[in-house]
Amino acid sequence: MLANLSDETLMLSYRDGDLAAFSELYRRHRLGLYRFVSWRSPRQDWVDEIVQDCWAGLHGARARYQPQAAFRTYLYQIAHNRLLDLLRQKQAVLASELATDDGDATFQHLADDAQEQASPEQQLENKRRFASLHAAIRSLPSEQKEALILQQFNELSLDEIADVTAVPIETVKSRLRYAMQKLRAQLKNLTAQGEVA
Repeated sequence: MLANLSDETLMLSYRDGDLAAFSELYRRHRLGLYRFVSWRSPRQDWVDEIVQDCWAGLHGARARYQPQAAFRTYLYQIAHNRLLDLLRQKQAVLASELATDDGDATFQHLADDAQEQASPEQQLENKRRFASLHAAIRSLPSEQKEALILQQFNELSLDEIADVTAVPIETVKSRLRYAMQKLRAQLKNLTAQGEVA
């Protein structure tokens, strides 16, 4: 029965004390939220903390919840704000560690899952492509990377991205356009290098 209800209806039920409604919201959005935070966080060890803070923040704000935007937008705004707060708090730590970033693949487990059915040769090629794409995405400016991740990995609309990031929709469009141009150029360059080698 809960599976048929909208996110917003579930959140209103949760606001009124229905813990089963929260469980359904969590089931629906835990992976998407985790992906969003993983791609945005400059440190992998912050991801779990931010995600837990988001769910705790949602719990703390439930009494004030009004369905003015999609629930997912509301949840991602909490995550976006928590990440900004954490970045401000830990700016010195981040600055010292960015110089020694080892570039570990944040979503290595996703690549591994996608490759389970492929031959060893295809797995190697898929892993190489995934690593190239991941590196290209990580190299994007923060605002462009955030817009791209929200659109491509979390399937938010342009309006929802504008709400989450608190910028006009035209700014979102620009960020996405520039992000895609940079990704295409980087991946084309990597492909050309691979053909020469």
